[in-house]
Amino acid sequence: MERKVGTVSRGIRCPIIRQGDDLAKIVVNSVLEAAESEDFALRDRDVIAVTESVVARSQGNYATIDALGKDVRNKFGGGTIGVIFPILSRNRFAICLKGIAKGTDKIVLMLSYPSDEVGNALISYDQLDEAGIDPYVDVLTLEKYRELFGANVHEFTGVDYVAYYADLIKEEGCDVEVIFANNPRTILNYTKKVLTCDIHTRKRTKRILKKAGAEMVLGLDDLLNESIDGSGYNTKFGILGSNKSTEDTIKLFPHECKDLVLDIQKAILDKTGKHVEVMVYGDGAFKDPQGKIWELADPCVSPTYTEGLIGTPNELKLKYLADNDYAELSGEALKEAISEAIKNKDANLVGQMASEGTTPRQLTDLIGSLCDLTSGSGDKGTPVVLIQGYFDNYTNM
Repeated sequence: MERKVGTVSRGIRCPIIRQGDDLAKIVVNSVLEAAESEDFALRDRDVIAVTESVVARSQGNYATIDALGKDVRNKFGGGTIGVIFPILSRNRFAICLKGIAKGTDKIVLMLSYPSDEVGNALISYDQLDEAGIDPYVDVLTLEKYRELFGANVHEFTGVDYVAYYADLIKEEGCDVEVIFANNPRTILNYTKKVLTCDIHTRKRTKRILKKAGAEMVLGLDDLLNESIDGSGYNTKFGILGSNKSTEDTIKLFPHECKDLVLDIQKAILDKTGKHVEVMVYGDGAFKDPQGKIWELADPCVSPTYTEGLIGTPNELKLKYLADNDYAELSGEALKEAISEAIKNKDANLVGQMASEGTTPRQLTDLIGSLCDLTSGSGDKGTPVVLIQGYFDNYTNM
């Protein structure tokens, strides 16, 4: 019988993962138990995805804010540092800010406006227009910001992040000055030592600051990139991608997990004879139309994946074929014509009209976004996602 179902995404329930657990074994057993329980079979090119949170947890990749503060002081030497372009997040950055404040004497906190890098708004563009402020030119002090805009709370969290971040810094015994600007060079009017906290634009920001004469420029990827007194660390991303664990502990992005995905892939092949692809995923890469927030606060969607997930989709647009190349056909004749077009499509469709409107994004970004939406970030208890049929097309039976 002709298959009537395409891509299926299943959240797989697992035990609560603790440090030192054999995560590969838990993932494999959980997927196989789910298959038996729900009466489905694994197929070649299924994708098993594991959320980065449980990977880091199994690794014990944690650090205290004291360890972070020590690393900051070791690298900057105390005094005044500029902390620029942080995102507005209690979970993502506030806990890191506490550690940073422990490691220096004064922070000049420079916030981008009207929103942060991922779309969390301090104020609206309408407010800027009404105040006659140009965010690409104007530098605002805290006093001027309050005079023009007052207190603004986040749409979803109800937090005034300006006051919240300033208070966190002061609570750690560190002086603070808050300014608002979007040109990274602005911070050099206050200090020549800068910690740039942007995620996806960090390389450009570092380059601009160094060229403009900064004495020291580090990013979040340069902090805890090696262990401090036995702490967790990440050699590539530092504290980028970290999350709050407790009031004084952060969980870092997982490190060195290539062996994990390969071990899961091999175990599934040994147990079922099926060659699956495996990836570790974090945030999905999508934007919320209500809050205008771009979800990707991690440095990447997937830090590690098997080779079969390298590349981008190579797909034809069915509605283009139906409306153009085969507009005169219908029914079975149309189905056969489109099926033949798919079977005989070029290995690289870039630039061809028949692929216009398909999604030329990395497979891991697309699949990771699907996984993030499937697993959620709350209490579903499904840190593993099984995706079937993702690489199928209209011709697969």
